[in-house]
Amino acid sequence: MDRLEIIESTCIPLPIEDVDTDQIIPARFLKATSRDGFGENLFRDWRYNADETPKKDFVLNNAIYKGEILVAGKNFGCGSSREHAAWALHDFGIRIVVSSFFADIFKGNALNNGILPIVIDDAFLHEIFAAIEQDPNAVLKISLPEQTITLDSTGSQRSFDLDPYKKMCLLNGYDDIDYLLSLREKINRFEEASAS
Repeated sequence: MDRLEIIESTCIPLPIEDVDTDQIIPARFLKATSRDGFGENLFRDWRYNADETPKKDFVLNNAIYKGEILVAGKNFGCGSSREHAAWALHDFGIRIVVSSFFADIFKGNALNNGILPIVIDDAFLHEIFAAIEQDPNAVLKISLPEQTITLDSTGSQRSFDLDPYKKMCLLNGYDDIDYLLSLREKINRFEEASAS
């Protein structure tokens, strides 16, 4: 996975509550086992009409909204436990999702796939949505080392919680296996010491 440390980016606003994983990536696209290619079907049924033409009123089809940060309504990622939802977001280029609440399984899947889910209070979430509505070029600065999220236009800032192990993995670009491999020398020394 790519390392994540500090990201300053414009945002894609999705002020919809209770977005479930079937809306993020519909079940009919779950046949592949590779993580590649899922981004083109992210929010497929919201992005495209039945004749495959883009829906003009959906945010991902609006060129003024772009960036590595998705700002979503409360209870993002609810529904089924499909890891493909995180794959689709990552493949599309989303590195951070900001919401006031995430479904636990989605949150775990996101962290395991190099996406940082940031939980903030409802008031700050609404402030961010308002800033993006006023200026689509509004920037959020996320500092993983400091565990802060800052709205550049106002200077408003919040801290966010994160499991220390997951923080270390994101900072180093590790998945769980990469982390174990990073301990190879220590493991070898321990085994050598135990054998003697």
